[in-house]
Amino acid sequence: MLIAGFPAGAWGTNCYLVAPAAGEECVIIDPGHQAAEGVEEALKKHRLKPVAVVLTHGHIDHVASVVPVCGAHDVPAWIHPEDRFMMRDPEKALGRSIGMPLMGELTVGEPDDVRELADGAQLDLAGLEFSVAHAPGHTKGSVTFRMPESADVPSVFFSGDLLFAGSIGRTDLPGGSMADMFGSLARVCLPLDDSTVVLSGHGPQTTIGRERATNPYLREVAAGQGAPAAPRRGM
Repeated sequence: MLIAGFPAGAWGTNCYLVAPAAGEECVIIDPGHQAAEGVEEALKKHRLKPVAVVLTHGHIDHVASVVPVCGAHDVPAWIHPEDRFMMRDPEKALGRSIGMPLMGELTVGEPDDVRELADGAQLDLAGLEFSVAHAPGHTKGSVTFRMPESADVPSVFFSGDLLFAGSIGRTDLPGGSMADMFGSLARVCLPLDDSTVVLSGHGPQTTIGRERATNPYLREVAAGQGAPAAPRRGM
């Protein structure tokens, strides 16, 4: 399996291209702010053909390049229905101005083909399997994508802004909820095998085992207690 990832834009949001191997079809995850150029470079480098864009949630730092990427390759975008409005109205999603001088030119809106994700859905795209889990907390429509373990590759978990290396996503923006975040961490993350590779929306990769042992939020959720005060990431 091939996973090509790079941080993009003002918030260093991780965009991933996932394919069975170089020269094959691929899925693009979270083409956010200023990600279009990096996507095209990765497609060319690995000789990939996109078949879909899938989105962990609707914040502008994760969806800002959806329209140009989907338009350039005539592919659909998948998003949870509770976050779909954010593509059309990013400022409403944040409860404040996004700051145009910082963001630069944006193509706000939906691509021509938008499809909605549901909890427990199985997506078969580009010869790959993605299990969808609704994981509210950062936003109402946050989701994660998990790929099953194979003979030579451990399970891979695209956590979006639910779980980071050493931290979790913020919950103080519209639609955020710390109670929902704890519930999602308990329901979605804790049951995963320790060997599961976590590819987050921001920051370096980690594993569930490492986070179970060291992440202060996941440890407190596992212990059935409230969360400690610690820095959180994401827009």
